[in-house]
Amino acid sequence: MIILDANQIRAADQFTIENEPIPSIDLMERASARCVEWIVGHYDKSNSFHVVSGMGNNGGDGLVIARLLLSSGYTCRISIFKYTQTGSKDFEENLKRLKQKQANIQELENGEELDLKPNEIIVDAIFGSGLTRPIENWLASQVNSINKINEEIVSVDMPSGLYMVDNFGNNGAIVKADYTLTFETPKLSFLFPDTGTYSGKWIILDIGLNKEFLAKQESRYHYLMEEDFEPVLVQRKKFDHKGNYGHALIIAGSKGKIGAAILASRACLKAGVGLLTGYVPECGYTSFQSKVSEAMCITSEDENEILGLPSLSPYSACAFGPGIGASPVSSQALKMLIQESNNPLVIDADGLNILANNKTWLQYLPPHSILTPHPGEFKRLVGEYESDMDRIDALSAFSEKYRCIVVLKGAYSAIAVPDGQVFFNSTGNPGMATAGSGDVLTGIITSFLAQGYHPVHAACLGVYYHGKAGDIAAEKQGEQSMIAGDIVNELGESLKVLRS
Repeated sequence: MIILDANQIRAADQFTIENEPIPSIDLMERASARCVEWIVGHYDKSNSFHVVSGMGNNGGDGLVIARLLLSSGYTCRISIFKYTQTGSKDFEENLKRLKQKQANIQELENGEELDLKPNEIIVDAIFGSGLTRPIENWLASQVNSINKINEEIVSVDMPSGLYMVDNFGNNGAIVKADYTLTFETPKLSFLFPDTGTYSGKWIILDIGLNKEFLAKQESRYHYLMEEDFEPVLVQRKKFDHKGNYGHALIIAGSKGKIGAAILASRACLKAGVGLLTGYVPECGYTSFQSKVSEAMCITSEDENEILGLPSLSPYSACAFGPGIGASPVSSQALKMLIQESNNPLVIDADGLNILANNKTWLQYLPPHSILTPHPGEFKRLVGEYESDMDRIDALSAFSEKYRCIVVLKGAYSAIAVPDGQVFFNSTGNPGMATAGSGDVLTGIITSFLAQGYHPVHAACLGVYYHGKAGDIAAEKQGEQSMIAGDIVNELGESLKVLRS
């Protein structure tokens, strides 16, 4: 799914109006009806609602929602911030329709205080996706009051005060929604750590914008959904054998950190690789062989850390980094790997820290290698940045400069590819913020790479598959009690879901 900007959304609205054709006020009615369908499915009639509206089209949506809630038998009152003399054309028409319902409407002039009452669900329809200035002064004080009332807030399309894309420098008040009912596509600011908390749990509503027009839109940004993988996944054939599904090499572990090698290797096998060899220090041989009995194992000449490399010729993909340490010995092993490998590499954890200390090596990475940093590791690679948008721009620039794929791990993990596109992941949960989760991801991506998937597909599918397994594990274990091994255990179920 592509992520559209405000201009593209407006153009899609206009195209739909002209070519369906449908009057703009009827399109507003349809969008608001989708919101009410969600609200009615989520809240019963014991709940009361307070629609807080601006005077633009987002406010018009709020008025329609109020009217439809009243028609459905819900208790609902309306407050309108009159920050201008007249509203948009569709707002004014819907205000007339609402007054015909003899609704409880309060119109607030500049300086008047919003009457907030306990036990009312607030529907925020003050400002939408067209906002370009921070909310300040009187309106800011009203938004701050809404946030302090400690009642559930449902925002329409956007939390009021939040910009669609870059909020750097936006020092105005922003509604902190519990739910955001957003139209047609996620908004980029929902996916960023600094601003994603304002949207709460967001739900994409199909409001019937012209699908052919939407399909023709271009964007650097994409939101990965299950259907994106249907044309990519390879179905196994009856006469296939293990040689058809690649041979992966995972170089991982050091004294006290052999568990990282084990987790990555178990995940690699569960993700479907045909053959797997682990390359671990001598001290890890017994535990690796006992915990990953399906894999082969080669040991380093050093007792406690990775020294040197095996021949790379048998392997279709190689991962380096989990639990490996950043000593001069392991650093030399990575340098040799970069020099000798003809295939894309997967580099994680201490492998990334070694690269951060030896940045000149980056230009020699095999094209389409996959790097999987968490935010701290990424900052060590690229330096400081001022905002979430700066970070995404730095991610893209790094990917393009070094011809590599970069998976920036976290909520809505961002995957930057050398052609400038960025893919945000839709799966995963906070329970996955646990030791070893990144090692599991490394194993999954390496597995797909070894099986012959294009590196971009291997990275995107690996991230999605990893998150999906984490979601299944969270349903069974709860987020608080999840460990990385639970993610591995659910990989089979996750992939079965993807193929169903």
